[in-house]
Amino acid sequence: MAGPPQGPAHPQTQSSLTLEVGIPIALKTVLRVAVLALAFGGASGLGAMAEPVAKTTKTARAPVETPLSEDAAEIVAWIIATGDNRDLPFAIVDKVAAQVVVFDAKGRRKAASPALLGSAMGDYSAEGVADRELKDIPAEDRTTPAGRFVVGYGPAAGGETVLWVDYATAISIHALPKGAPKSEKRKTRLSSKTVDDNRITHGCINVSSTFYSKTIKPIFTKAGGVFYVLPDTISVREAFPAYDAEQQLASIGATSVNSPGR
Repeated sequence: MAGPPQGPAHPQTQSSLTLEVGIPIALKTVLRVAVLALAFGGASGLGAMAEPVAKTTKTARAPVETPLSEDAAEIVAWIIATGDNRDLPFAIVDKVAAQVVVFDAKGRRKAASPALLGSAMGDYSAEGVADRELKDIPAEDRTTPAGRFVVGYGPAAGGETVLWVDYATAISIHALPKGAPKSEKRKTRLSSKTVDDNRITHGCINVSSTFYSKTIKPIFTKAGGVFYVLPDTISVREAFPAYDAEQQLASIGATSVNSPGR
């Protein structure tokens, strides 16, 4: 967890947003299939829904993408259908699956990576946690908060520049820190096949240096983006109030409406 510097302005964070795009509920099922096809394959994915598979000669298999969890898939479908990402690239941080999945502004899946997360279970940040030295943060307060965050690059302590996820609580996403104690074995944890050992940080999201330099920086440096951090203790609807509102509208057969002036 990189500490925020004193003084400089910082990226805006946001945990919820008013619904803006009207969606006929009768089309919800068809729309969800379509946006998921877009998320996983772009135009080619949509085409595959209607076209038969042609016979081809045997070739090397393409890498199999890690599937999204049910909660993650639902949130991605909602983001694309409502435009909640505001034409910005976005990422899903699935804490239960210990995974970061990055999408471009159109909702096309770009890359995914395992991640290390806060060592403590929980979806809220303790009051004043950003003002503490890392060693002074109690074990139970080392959480990665859940919610919707508008992210952006900014200065951090030590002259570094990091992608702030939640500046107010000093949560950022960055490559594995070189100064982490060897006893934490972060590189080993990140590459292991289980998610049981991925809770080790003070709250920040750690990814490999390769994923950070080839995916995170190129995609989010120019205009920032939106991070959707899925919860591990509260419900998805609690973590994303706008999504909850859409579900409530769907349950009564209504549609969301465009907000004036937005």
